[in-house]
Amino acid sequence: MGSSRAARPVRAYIGSFTSAGGHGITTAAVDPGSGALTALHVTDEVADPSFLALAPRADLLYAVSETAHGAAAALSLAADPDRRAVLSAAVSVRGHAPTHLAVADGNLLTANYGSGSVTTIPLRRDGTLTGPSHVLRHEGSGPHPERQKEPHAHAVLPDPTGRWVLSVDLGTDSVRVCALDPAGSALNLHREVPLRPGSGPRHLAFHPRGDRAYVINELAPTVTACRWDAEAGELEPLGETAVLPDGDGAGSYPSEVVIAPDGRFAWAANRGHDSLAVLALDASGDRARLVGQVPCGGHWPRHLTLDPSGRRLYAANERSGDVTWFDVDPATGLPRRAGSLAAPAASCVVFG
Repeated sequence: MGSSRAARPVRAYIGSFTSAGGHGITTAAVDPGSGALTALHVTDEVADPSFLALAPRADLLYAVSETAHGAAAALSLAADPDRRAVLSAAVSVRGHAPTHLAVADGNLLTANYGSGSVTTIPLRRDGTLTGPSHVLRHEGSGPHPERQKEPHAHAVLPDPTGRWVLSVDLGTDSVRVCALDPAGSALNLHREVPLRPGSGPRHLAFHPRGDRAYVINELAPTVTACRWDAEAGELEPLGETAVLPDGDGAGSYPSEVVIAPDGRFAWAANRGHDSLAVLALDASGDRARLVGQVPCGGHWPRHLTLDPSGRRLYAANERSGDVTWFDVDPATGLPRRAGSLAAPAASCVVFG
């Protein structure tokens, strides 16, 4: 007999910038056949919820509040049959402008771009936020005269084994590998891995095998392939691949990298160029090759994700105010535009 959770319809949750006219968090129905989104309702209780993540139990939705005062919020999805997100708790991240968050070993982690730090917030057994929180402050800078004067933590996520936490810093051109203190919720720095100076690393995604990782670089439109050794907690950069044709890099700021469930392809969203790049990965995962691009369906694709089936890509186009979805050709990896939903100042899409 299937569980009620398995039978529950999939919903999409779209984060957006309320300060730019966004609705906050939009709950949308997902058509199981076409992947089309239909907006159901909105929740504007969290200011600028630019990034979202589902709790492992899938009955809570976490959001950052990308504001100067920086907060994280837990929203219940269990109180409404349509999975409306209802604010359950919010706490300060003790940092500025959090841009990313993830769940790791009973804690909520936030990457705080403005203050160049990562915050760890303990979770209660029911998944709601508690305290006290712990803050790991990054140090360093990079060569870009405006964007790299100081640290700018842009993403934080656990590795596939759950043993390590990786934080990606655009300001210091590096990825930090950390371990959670078993006696508490503090992050302890294990090692800092330098990437090419001036590349501006933004986000990171793991290969489905778990032994490779790919870093999307915002200041140089490239993806850096890395070998990941979970036993030692070592990340080894192997090489960069351009996500735009030669000469097309000016005015483009890549935002996200996504890996296919079978590990054959990677996709990158390019803001400014307003495209989705398709990269073919070799069998080892060590090398990526640019094989094509398609328009993103709007302007300024801030986020890119796969649906639970792994057959469709969804781009959150911040400046055109829409979420566009694409059917992916399983043979070539090329996305084909299939539809869009109006979503002012869209910044993130997650499924649950």
